[in-house]
Amino acid sequence: MKKIIGWGARWMKRAVVFIVFLSVCFGLAACGETTQQAGNDPTPTTKAKEGEKKMAERAFNFETQTVMLNSGYEIPLNGIGTYSLLEEECENALTEAMSRGVRLIDTAFMYHNEESVGAAVRKSGIPRDELFVTTKLYPNQFNDPEAAIDEAMKKLDIEYIDLMLLHHPGDGDVAAYKAMEQAVKQGKIRSIGLSNWYIKELKEFLPQVETTPALVQNEIHPYYQDDEVIEYIHSLGIVVQGWYPLGGRGHTRELLGDETIVKIAEKHKKSAAQVILRWNLQKGVVVIPGSSNPDHIQENTELYDFELTKEEMKQINALDRHEKHDWY
Repeated sequence: MKKIIGWGARWMKRAVVFIVFLSVCFGLAACGETTQQAGNDPTPTTKAKEGEKKMAERAFNFETQTVMLNSGYEIPLNGIGTYSLLEEECENALTEAMSRGVRLIDTAFMYHNEESVGAAVRKSGIPRDELFVTTKLYPNQFNDPEAAIDEAMKKLDIEYIDLMLLHHPGDGDVAAYKAMEQAVKQGKIRSIGLSNWYIKELKEFLPQVETTPALVQNEIHPYYQDDEVIEYIHSLGIVVQGWYPLGGRGHTRELLGDETIVKIAEKHKKSAAQVILRWNLQKGVVVIPGSSNPDHIQENTELYDFELTKEEMKQINALDRHEKHDWY
């Protein structure tokens, strides 16, 4: 009887040890599986750090007045938009702008002025690699993007295009973007990006293409600040550029007369337009205000000899109305 009891005790002891051993093994396996999953699916903290790193890589250099695109090319922080500028007026405005140090020019197929932009660039005498020219493909060109790219190249006639954007989402936009990717490989275009793409559109679009956009251009001004979108785009390592930085046609007078902005401008002995453009720059937004007025063109370049305080930035941030001034 004692032998049976002793044998049973030894058996129970061994069973317990075996169970403990199995528990440790399964625990280690589970731990390893968790670690592997963590590696494949970054935690929110990891994603945040990655976003911060990408944002740091796209930091504005206020000394050189440029920012490095993820394509490896630098783009000026301020430039000139050419929407509504046609033929001689467009060429004259760009000649004025370039003579005053502007090196970033924004055009598009739908502006109907690519020929004038190209003519101004060629006549400027400025080395081609010192200028940065952006143009855009419109959705009605997406059905034959290769031909559209060649048409832009022919109209501009400036050796290569620094940046080409899709003007806004439309049928065939993925295929058009892939055609731009191919044009980069062919040396026709240096960088590519998007215009009027927001968070939802970007989340749907980006998994379908190989090249992360170098820049996204959206409507941004104190009455339509879109901070969530800017933060999201920055987190992807993409530069943000704002069109209608002064509110756009029909709205500029009201924005430039805003009491808060005027008071800040008076404090710095600057114009309201300069304060708004500087506010954009300090938010990490490249600006392309349009004008054919030589005085305004000059004014729009004088943005680097003053800085808005945190309190002043906060005051302008409080002006947000979520008020879009165009349909894009």
